[in-house]
Amino acid sequence: MTDAASYITQALEFATQALFLSNPNPRVGCVIASTNGDVLGHGFTQQAGGPHAEVMALRDAAAQGHDVRGATAYVTLEPCAHQGRTGPCCDALIAAGIARVVASLADPNPLVAGQGFARLRAAGVAVEVGPGAAESRELNIGFFSRMVRGTPWVRMKAATSLDGVAALANGASQWITSPEARADGHAWRARACAVLTGVGTVLADCPLLNVRGVATPRQPHLVIVDSRLRTPPAARLFDVPGRLVWIYTAREDVKAADALRARGATITVLPDAAGQVDIRALLRDLGRRSVNELHLEAGPRLSGALVRAGLVDELLLYLAPLLLGSGARGPADWGPLQALSQGLALEFHNIARIGSDLRVLARVAGRGDF
Repeated sequence: MTDAASYITQALEFATQALFLSNPNPRVGCVIASTNGDVLGHGFTQQAGGPHAEVMALRDAAAQGHDVRGATAYVTLEPCAHQGRTGPCCDALIAAGIARVVASLADPNPLVAGQGFARLRAAGVAVEVGPGAAESRELNIGFFSRMVRGTPWVRMKAATSLDGVAALANGASQWITSPEARADGHAWRARACAVLTGVGTVLADCPLLNVRGVATPRQPHLVIVDSRLRTPPAARLFDVPGRLVWIYTAREDVKAADALRARGATITVLPDAAGQVDIRALLRDLGRRSVNELHLEAGPRLSGALVRAGLVDELLLYLAPLLLGSGARGPADWGPLQALSQGLALEFHNIARIGSDLRVLARVAGRGDF
């Protein structure tokens, strides 16, 4: 492993510490090293409005009394070049006297998109791009999706038996998978900007749909598809502090909407031609609301609708070593198909043992090539 690759690996490890923290900003890590190889400072992006990775690394070096003039900054994404809630990171590196920047890849944000590199080079800072690119992009797949496509990266989560059963015919589903798998599922919730569900799940289960059992500084927002505004204002999902609840409906209902708004919900009317919620328009709206990763935990009807429309990017499946037989329910209702070629082609992305279960991360074939 080259020195650059070694430092970028360290920077990527710091970037993962922003996994639950930095949304909707990308997860970025930075390591500053001297010409003789000593690490002078490191950091990762903080909550939105807080310092980015480069500034945190500069502050860390200063706190230790290190002079970073002539040093190299190894960062997992192009230093930003625009004034948002924080100042441009490229300017901070230039002002600190950094001589060289090694970055994993360019920032897809149109406000940056190579301008950070250009400003660094114009100031005489040497710039190298490439080490750790695939890992950094994967860590920020939702951010790239929003910046390039204008919509979130949609990850559908389901827990099933080995023969694909998500619930018995009578609706019983708790618990098919192990406590370890359920805890792992909460970690995937925690990294999302928002959780998406349908009103059917709300009415049937009265869920919280928050992150539990996993330390997180923020709760993902909650999105409910509710064509007729049947979400009960007394639902306990409104009792989760620190998150927003966005309800998308297909018709105007002033009385129901006012009652839900009184509980803090934002109501958006987005009907399609069939009188249901326009889920494509919903995803575009969530992109405008800065949602990077959208965690889909819903019943088979809504999950099937997103699969059928080609809007699911990735499946997060927990498979229990259990057979539940016929007459039961699958995780997504989107058939019947007339030919095998009509099936949704997937690529296995990762397979891991979680407790007694298997976790399968499968990506829609070709998805993510943006």
